[in-house]
Amino acid sequence: MNILIIGSGGRESAFAYKISQSPKLDKLYIAPGNAGTHQYGENVDLKVNDFEGIGAFAVQQQIDMVLVGPEEPLVKGIHDYFLSQEHLKGIAVIGPQQEGAQLEGSKDFSKEFMERHQIPTAAFKSFDKSNLEEGLAYLDTQNLPIVLKADGLAQGKGVLILESYEEAKSELKAMISDAKFGEASQVVVVEEFLKGIELSVFVLTDGENYKVLPSAKDYKRIGEGDTGLNTGGMGSVSPVPFADQSFLDKVEERIIKPTVDGLKKDNIPYKGFIFIGLMNVDGEPFVIEYNVRMGDPETESVLVRIESDLVDLLEGVAQGNLIDRSYTVSSKTAATVMIVSGGYPGKYEVGKVISNMENVKESIVFHAGTKQDGADVVTAGGRVLAVTALEDDLFSALQQATADAGRIFFQGKYFRTDIGFDLI
Repeated sequence: MNILIIGSGGRESAFAYKISQSPKLDKLYIAPGNAGTHQYGENVDLKVNDFEGIGAFAVQQQIDMVLVGPEEPLVKGIHDYFLSQEHLKGIAVIGPQQEGAQLEGSKDFSKEFMERHQIPTAAFKSFDKSNLEEGLAYLDTQNLPIVLKADGLAQGKGVLILESYEEAKSELKAMISDAKFGEASQVVVVEEFLKGIELSVFVLTDGENYKVLPSAKDYKRIGEGDTGLNTGGMGSVSPVPFADQSFLDKVEERIIKPTVDGLKKDNIPYKGFIFIGLMNVDGEPFVIEYNVRMGDPETESVLVRIESDLVDLLEGVAQGNLIDRSYTVSSKTAATVMIVSGGYPGKYEVGKVISNMENVKESIVFHAGTKQDGADVVTAGGRVLAVTALEDDLFSALQQATADAGRIFFQGKYFRTDIGFDLI
């Protein structure tokens, strides 16, 4: 089978690593990939939203399956594009069509979906220019802190947690009237603040049945002790110690089943991953958000624990017989430490030469923001490398991943040394 992965980050590196192990694979391509993905397949110089270019390449290289890594091409309709073209519709696309991708593409859509299907989530109301004054008055009826969410995709920056009514009103105006997040905040969801501990649960579905993938917890803040600015993710662990079987059973009964059944009831075809961002509130699960792809850096911790052939599972999604595919997960623990550029998530420099990766023997180094520059691998993004260790217990995995992150060098490098320590 010839497979094309769309994307260039740590998530796509982890997919390439796992897919390259499959006996069903003939040839693997990654578009555009990075300096690390070429060890698993062939990088292709195509942008993730160049649907025509991707389609032409898929025909030329006799691609059987396209796995879409990031959310943007899904929200923009890459799956629909393939289905609309006679010469492409026979190629399996892993990732929902545009309507299903609205679970991530529109916070308002996803909250209405949860309300319609009685899926536990924070109370909410949505506002736009037409009812902004009503929205400002509504804020006064809410408990502090208040959560404001831009409806559309805002590169992970569209969520604000505000500690005063004055600040909440000022930000609601800035988001709607002044387009603080561009088109993404034309509609804003005002949401009840849930106090608890976050985790992520991942589901792979063919639209009828599903497999529950390992749970994970990621760490968003740049600073030790979960302080400072939010980032795309500074590390992750899987499994999550506090998500025991009793809790995960509640997640499956109250959230996963109603989500898959709700998509069917709403006649929304869905083939791909569902990433459910959860809040554990005193042992009860609530949905914070849906994403329609795997998370990053959670993918790096989740995929190394899946013992089954990932290509076989993806083939089950494409053919609608996922229920018949074998699926096993390692009892070991995975920990991922993200190495980032100095200054990230603010202004940072790129083009710094990375050295000493070859001396990491016990962990897997997944490339994220890297590129090849002659004989050198250099930094090409804020989040540069994800170092993942798989060990018998959480402490050993964290210790190994952190030690190996310390072995790699580039100018200005930074990583957190306390990932997962809150769980020990």
